[in-house]
Amino acid sequence: MIGCLCIHGYTGGPYEVEPVAEHLKKSTDWQVEVPCLPGHGEHLDLKGVTYEQWVTAAEQELEKLTRICDEIYLIGFSMGGMIASYLAAKYDVSKLALLSPAGKYLSFKQMGVELAGFAVKGIKGKLKDDPLYSNYRWKLGSVPLTSMLEFQKCVRFARPYLGKINCPVMIAQGRQDSMVPYKTLHYLDKEISSETQLILYDNSKHHICLGEEKEELAQAVYSFLTSDRGDLDKVEVEATIQ
Repeated sequence: MIGCLCIHGYTGGPYEVEPVAEHLKKSTDWQVEVPCLPGHGEHLDLKGVTYEQWVTAAEQELEKLTRICDEIYLIGFSMGGMIASYLAAKYDVSKLALLSPAGKYLSFKQMGVELAGFAVKGIKGKLKDDPLYSNYRWKLGSVPLTSMLEFQKCVRFARPYLGKINCPVMIAQGRQDSMVPYKTLHYLDKEISSETQLILYDNSKHHICLGEEKEELAQAVYSFLTSDRGDLDKVEVEATIQ
């Protein structure tokens, strides 16, 4: 049996990777698990929660899968991508898919573009209908500064393990990502020693699994995980990486 562990991002929850996870569940007979990291989910409670707790929780879920599955795939979104990278370096996994991985943080240029867009929609009275704004707004006041520091610690903890990954890796990111500079995938490509496949989605922001190209992304992840060598369609890759 194949097991697939999907790890969500910082201040998020399983919903962030749900479209990809559901696609895999419908298309395969795999054991697909999408745990919720401590302090995360629909009601954030991050005060006092450390990055070690996030890493440990994900690792425990992976160990559960290894006990019942013959082969393991990992999928990680944002901070979950960095945790998945650490796990891929430590455990014998077959493939790793990184979605908007938080190898670096904050693209201030793109964030300025998004804030300007929020201002225009606010003037037009359409701001409340913007899903990205709604996602940011409900988190305001729910994320303590100490937790943000734990996020940074988590990223720094995982970085040294990038060069120890031995399985094929897919890295997907949106050009309009305001949280992580889209050029991060090139940084990760250099740091990861194993074979990588890169995809840039022109119309996707940070929450790549929830954007308008989510169906294409889900299919790309499925294609990568089910191919013999972890290869994506070369035409698709070349078209999106330009």
